Amino acid sequence: MLRSLNRPDILVTTLAAAGIMMISMGTRQSLGLFIGPIAASTGIGIASISLALAIGQFSWGAIQPIAGAVSDRFGPRAVLTGGMVLLALGSAITPFIGSGFGLIISLGLLSAMGSGVGSFSVLFGTAASRMPNEARGAASGVINAGGSFGQFIIAPIMQKLIQSVGWMGAIWSMAAIALSALPLVNRLTRPIETPIKHTDQDVGIFKTIAISMKDRSYLFLHAGFFTCGFHVAFLVTHLPGEVNLCGLQPSVASWSIAIIGLSNIFGSLYAGWCTSKYRSKYILAIMYGSRTLLIAWYLWMPHTELVFYIFAVGLGLTWLATVPPTATIVGKLFGIRYLSTLFGLTLLSHQIGGFLGAYLGGLVITRFGDYGWMWYADMALAAMAALINLPIREAPVVMPMTAH
Repeated sequence: MLRSLNRPDILVTTLAAAGIMMISMGTRQSLGLFIGPIAASTGIGIASISLALAIGQFSWGAIQPIAGAVSDRFGPRAVLTGGMVLLALGSAITPFIGSGFGLIISLGLLSAMGSGVGSFSVLFGTAASRMPNEARGAASGVINAGGSFGQFIIAPIMQKLIQSVGWMGAIWSMAAIALSALPLVNRLTRPIETPIKHTDQDVGIFKTIAISMKDRSYLFLHAGFFTCGFHVAFLVTHLPGEVNLCGLQPSVASWSIAIIGLSNIFGSLYAGWCTSKYRSKYILAIMYGSRTLLIAWYLWMPHTELVFYIFAVGLGLTWLATVPPTATIVGKLFGIRYLSTLFGLTLLSHQIGGFLGAYLGGLVITRFGDYGWMWYADMALAAMAALINLPIREAPVVMPMTAH
């Protein structure tokens, strides 16, 4: 797989993007660990904190097509720099917040939008524009694996910091980690001596968006990714609460999140390789279908520490490994000229699902005292996503010949 990345410039580009993804996703995917400590320290209810994080799920997705469009038009350096600063700012001011509305501002808007700017749409688009076609699949897998590696190492660190210096010190440390991505931004966006020449027809960003939103395959891709967002956001937000309901130690939650990240490193790399061998729609259908079976297994088993860790391994294999084949389909349909924008729109659908997964989880646990209905909904949506990917067409969309 990695033979396509053997050129030094392509490898450096890929690793720099993966490093930024490691920081932006690792910090974001660790926020569920703060729900209990913030609730205990401030008196803000779990439902209110869940709402803030749910809005963060939506904000993370909503900013991506905007950031992608700005990056496509003006370049990625300022966009990525601003995102990392925004992520650090949102984290840094959170300890000074004493209300649910304040958390919406700090974690739901500032931190989430900063993380979204420094995430998939801009990073994939930037990397793709700097490498030939044959390297993109492998590069997307490595970049995606960077986010999973961040989850693997940052979640346990945050849990240890929460226990040793308190949640305030831990989230200030998170702000410092965000700023450490700035040198990588400079490395990723440095001028290249020999720009890659692409032959995608450019009919203008607005016409491209209009054409894409009428394409059935692109809309099916949105629907499947909506389900992925619901699944991931529900689990990353409420897995610590599920662990607590089962009477297990908080460390089980942090290690489960870390194991998900570690497993997804392999899942992402394998998904990136598979996109060069098989049709991406079949890869996605298998991934979504496996989630239905995995959740059914979890609900059937006794909820012991070992079961959580096995469940985490299974979750991790497809966790965000859906991203490389999804981005690949977008590139096949519409080319890479506006990949940051168009893939950003699919991520918006992902995060609308994420908003519902995070927020409804808080409502369900408050109303019923457990997450039973959320697990059943997650299974049904995963089965739907598996089926809806099958009719997707992966041939390029024919653009009109008129210039913009």
